[in-house]
Amino acid sequence: MIGISKLYCGTVEASDPLRYGRASKELPSHLLQFSEDKKPVVVWNVTSACNLACVHCYASAGRTRTQKELSLRQGFELIEDLAGYGSPVILFSGGEPLLRKDLPELIEKAVKLKIRAVISTNGTLITQDLAMELSDFGLSYIGVSLDGIGEVNDSFRGVPGSFKAAMKGIYNAMHEGIKVGLRFTMNKRNVSEIPRILDLMKAEGIPRICFYHLVYTGRARELMEEDLSHEETRQTLDLIMDRTKEMIDAGRNIEVLTVDNHADGPYVYLRMKAQGNPRAHDVLELLKMNGGNSSGLGIGCINWDGEVYPDQFWRHQVLGNINERRFSEIWEDKSNELLMKLKSKKDHVTGRCRSCRWLSVCAGNFRARAEAATGNPWGVDPACYLSDEEIS
Repeated sequence: MIGISKLYCGTVEASDPLRYGRASKELPSHLLQFSEDKKPVVVWNVTSACNLACVHCYASAGRTRTQKELSLRQGFELIEDLAGYGSPVILFSGGEPLLRKDLPELIEKAVKLKIRAVISTNGTLITQDLAMELSDFGLSYIGVSLDGIGEVNDSFRGVPGSFKAAMKGIYNAMHEGIKVGLRFTMNKRNVSEIPRILDLMKAEGIPRICFYHLVYTGRARELMEEDLSHEETRQTLDLIMDRTKEMIDAGRNIEVLTVDNHADGPYVYLRMKAQGNPRAHDVLELLKMNGGNSSGLGIGCINWDGEVYPDQFWRHQVLGNINERRFSEIWEDKSNELLMKLKSKKDHVTGRCRSCRWLSVCAGNFRARAEAATGNPWGVDPACYLSDEEIS
């Protein structure tokens, strides 16, 4: 994650994470990306089922649940292991996690063990009663996926009325005091919707939004040709930075991030430097703390059947299964060649990444996307939009 509001707009200074010693368990959520120990945030796909049919679903979720889903007991054991290992956050995802009726119990278990519990959802199933229940059980945050306004969003979701239902779910959650943010996946189909999404965020008082770069896995492989060009990406980042600054300068307490393209970090720094911003040096220090792509290190994924992946997108790279070994054991397995390389990925990337001056703040960008495009997990990520001059 690259915090546009944190870096470009100065809502976080380089000294802020240092005050907490940069330990994952001690850092507040808005500083977690600057942790030093990189204990993994774990995405747990708790179900294979979804009530929608999103065209860019990384999990290729279907309509029905599988019998291989981890049971409630297995879920409790997993959460206990993650707590003991020091994972600071569990992100309950899917499929659609709210289709799992015991989700509140899993959230309660995580919260009791001092793990922050968050949900990634399409938002359509958040009733008023469920929002009250989730709030009572200590849910920290709900990220709701919206990829446009009205029919634009519905075209991505595959079900008419999805936007209206998601907005109702957002209202229900916010009414119960749960922090809500938006998740927007950028591509040629919806990039023109970004100003409207930011207007919606402003009008409804939604405090957070994550703009995701497209990763060509799951059903999103079909959208590879609809990824933004390098120039379109640069223009979009400029728009996001400018609009974020406008809102923060107007006194809005918001958080705006981009996700899954760590070239955004150097791009923000270079823009600030070109503008003569005196905070540019501090931003570079924060980017070094961030460390770039964290797949297999600071983020991991557990599938509904217990399989462990380096991140939620890289689903054919199976590191192990928690039905056979605990997650903590799998994550520390020094005999797993891929996992060990991911923990020091800067030593293994090839091509222009190898000689890039931003390697220490990007870590070679997104390996799942590089493999999807080139067939080589250590190849060049085609979504890097920095010029040869900018990286040399």
